[in-house]
Amino acid sequence: MTTHRKIAVAALVAASVNATSANAYEFGSPGWAQKPGITLGGGTAGTPPPGLYSFNQVFTYQANIVGPGAPNVGGASTPVHAAVEASGLLWVPGWTFLGATYDAVIVQPWIMADVGGPINVQQAGMHNTFIVPGELSWKLGDSGFFVKTGLGMYVPNGSISGPSGLNNVGNPWWTFQPELVVSYLKDGWNLTANLYHEINTRNSITGYRSGDVFHAEFTAAKTIGNWTFGPIAYYAGQVTGDTSSAFYNGAINVNRYNIWAGGGLVGYNFGPAALTVWATHEFSSNASGGTAGPPGIDTASITKGYSVFANLSFRLWAPDEPATPPKRPMFTK
Repeated sequence: MTTHRKIAVAALVAASVNATSANAYEFGSPGWAQKPGITLGGGTAGTPPPGLYSFNQVFTYQANIVGPGAPNVGGASTPVHAAVEASGLLWVPGWTFLGATYDAVIVQPWIMADVGGPINVQQAGMHNTFIVPGELSWKLGDSGFFVKTGLGMYVPNGSISGPSGLNNVGNPWWTFQPELVVSYLKDGWNLTANLYHEINTRNSITGYRSGDVFHAEFTAAKTIGNWTFGPIAYYAGQVTGDTSSAFYNGAINVNRYNIWAGGGLVGYNFGPAALTVWATHEFSSNASGGTAGPPGIDTASITKGYSVFANLSFRLWAPDEPATPPKRPMFTK
């Protein structure tokens, strides 16, 4: 499933420096719409039986700003903290199209975030609503393999304020998110690769357009009885350049980053509801190519830390079972 974070971690760009193309993100944006690792708690290519499902997700992100441009004072790292709650609905109407099962999703995240000194920023509010109008899941015979594709979008309806629209946890632009998920779901195994891509429109206030972000998230879990456990990992990085605007006099926050993380997952199925908890540690998080403030100084930065997630899911409604036809007598006159 999915949600998604706004933390004011983009630091330190000289607005007077001109550039035309770079991998970066607009000053004041965290660099992604969806927190890396959010799908690892059950985002498989399979689809549950028809019904309406609810899920409630919380997570915390504890990190520091790293990179050559990290605003660390006196050798002390600048901390970044976030606490997020998201509620969502998954609808599986039982429809099929091109041999695939259809479903739709909506998620509403709420965020509290802060960045320590010397930046000293605190934010809280509603993040952009995430809507998936449609996903299609194909079951490949009895092989155990499933393939899912879909298109999600973040609607710019979150808490938006400030001259650039980035002084709170909402983003003043649309983010479209195509996905491809491949899973092996058989004999208690969940081997899943979840690949998705963030495509941003221009900031409706500044006209700046942040480049695309690619995510790859991997799960290798085993279910024994009611318990599920296994290792998880993810990658996130920006793959296309930004486009600036007159608001910034053509300047771009030049900043390339790559994040790799690993961790573990444990879950328990209570019957009416299922609880999954997973934790990740970003063992490699680097940034480079930052806009030179003083000549020769790289101002690139990104966050590096750990996250703990929890997800509770349950079915709210199920379609009525078909009526059982009356039994015919074995013999009639």
